[in-house]
Amino acid sequence: MIKFFLIIFYTLSLLIQSSVQAAPKNKETYEYLDLFGQIFDRVRSSYVEEVTDEELIEKAIDGMLTGLDPHSGYMNEEVWEEMQMDTQGKFGGLGIEITMEEGFVKVISPIDDTPAHKAGVIAGDYIIQIDDTPVFGLTLNEAVELMRGEKGDPITITISREGKEPFDITIIRDFINIQSVKNEIYDDIGYLRITSFTEQTEDNLIKSIKKIKNELNQKDKGYILDLRSNPGGLLSQAVKVTDIFLKRGEIVSTRGRDKKNIIRYRAKNGDMIDNKPLVVIINNGSASASEIVAGALQDHRRAIVIGTQSFGKGSVQTIIPFKKSNSKGVAGIRLTTARYYTPSGISIQGKGIVPDIIVEQGTFESFNYKRYSESDLKDSLDKKENNKTNQDADKETISQKEERLAKDFQLQRALDLIRGLSLYQESFEK
Repeated sequence: MIKFFLIIFYTLSLLIQSSVQAAPKNKETYEYLDLFGQIFDRVRSSYVEEVTDEELIEKAIDGMLTGLDPHSGYMNEEVWEEMQMDTQGKFGGLGIEITMEEGFVKVISPIDDTPAHKAGVIAGDYIIQIDDTPVFGLTLNEAVELMRGEKGDPITITISREGKEPFDITIIRDFINIQSVKNEIYDDIGYLRITSFTEQTEDNLIKSIKKIKNELNQKDKGYILDLRSNPGGLLSQAVKVTDIFLKRGEIVSTRGRDKKNIIRYRAKNGDMIDNKPLVVIINNGSASASEIVAGALQDHRRAIVIGTQSFGKGSVQTIIPFKKSNSKGVAGIRLTTARYYTPSGISIQGKGIVPDIIVEQGTFESFNYKRYSESDLKDSLDKKENNKTNQDADKETISQKEERLAKDFQLQRALDLIRGLSLYQESFEK
């Protein structure tokens, strides 16, 4: 036991020493390392239940990281593998982006068409209990582990929502394959909805724009980019998506501890929608990569941003892998290494993007989080006794689309704005 402790202590000492070797020796650092060793040894020998050395060390590492900010953390081999699937847009679970706030799990946003979204979970909800386990006192990783599970397994979460008494929601876990980009046409206006920024987002967005142009025979008058309740994702994809709409200029910059090490991302491609009017819709569930896109397009005056103030996550997390010497698997850490800044040099950390036009959405939840029934299931129309013609089915689809639009006040205002901008642009060109 003593030998193992000495090895741990010596290893930690080397790590610290390597980071401060250029500076005068810090006596306090070694005193705290000694304190850590004493506590480690006492917990190991005296905790009410036996705990392995591996568990203690991993929890110590995770505590060190999560104590810095809500977005840093340790990923063991299992979590690392799941993270790889997450960035590919394919993973199992509930389908929510979360953070830790005041000891509870806060929902940044549910992802469209996932179990959590269909069950009625909304941005701003606090998860205070997972099945029979209270959330308070758990780390974010521990909460995530409790919510993960096999496809088909039920989970009951207790929700605290402003203006309501806490209530339970039972959700059936499912394998989630995110369709990160959706598209529709409203008259002669293209509608682009990005639900998250995965590895496929840029490609899917380009395909969607081409599809709209072809269907409108190149007579598209403008576009709406809907980033509402988009929790973010890959920084690289946010840059590429923004580049689709910009001819030139800075998209975003990241700045770490050393202000000299500024990384700037600039537009390279031409404007794929040919400088046609563009309106971006955001809300309080738009975070991280969504805010990068909205902020860049707003700063360059390439788009008018409407909706409500965004979430305000302006930090960059770097994923750093670590290979264990005695294992083939890979663990890693998620470490906040920088803040990002809009082209005008503004950090939105804790502030969010303020829309050019504030448009509240009193009925947005009823639109996005409607209760699903048998009629909403795939191929359900074919199962009904009174078989409808394809024409009837088309009429029903159109009717559903109109009903949805009637309930979405923000989208209505975006469409009106595009029509007005298009008329102005046409008169100016004449």
